[in-house]
Amino acid sequence: SIPTHIKSISIPLVENQTSDYNLSEQLTDKIISQFNESGILSIQDEDKAHSVLKGIIKKITDGPYSYNKNESVSEFRYKIDVKIEWYDNANENNIIEKNYSGFGAYGLSGDISTDGIDNDNDSFIDEKDDDEFGLPRESAIKIATRQVTKSITNNIISTW
Repeated sequence: SIPTHIKSISIPLVENQTSDYNLSEQLTDKIISQFNESGILSIQDEDKAHSVLKGIIKKITDGPYSYNKNESVSEFRYKIDVKIEWYDNANENNIIEKNYSGFGAYGLSGDISTDGIDNDNDSFIDEKDDDEFGLPRESAIKIATRQVTKSITNNIISTW
């Protein structure tokens, strides 16, 4: 369970070791938003928090994932790999040190709401999926960061 003395967390900007320069802010904002929604721990500045959640975007993979019968690419997959450390300031040790990954799929069409792909791997396609809309690659990035964020917060909640 979460140590009883930990009531707050600091979430500094996620470090980015990739060339996808906007990803740090997107992932950090999603993590903070997820913590605010869950109410697990209050978010504080690093000098006041009982714990710190640090992240490093280690790798981005963005390339062909599936091909049609003509051997043309029909689906791309954007995957993000992130290392997370949740540090206990009082005991000076990591509570969690783990790698997480998430992915989003996308096709070549201009809008993922009509591409015939289950972009977020939730078993719903296009008009049957209320979160499949927008530009293909940008939507895949949002889906991948959402998956990583949910995995992180679920891991911390299960520690609770």
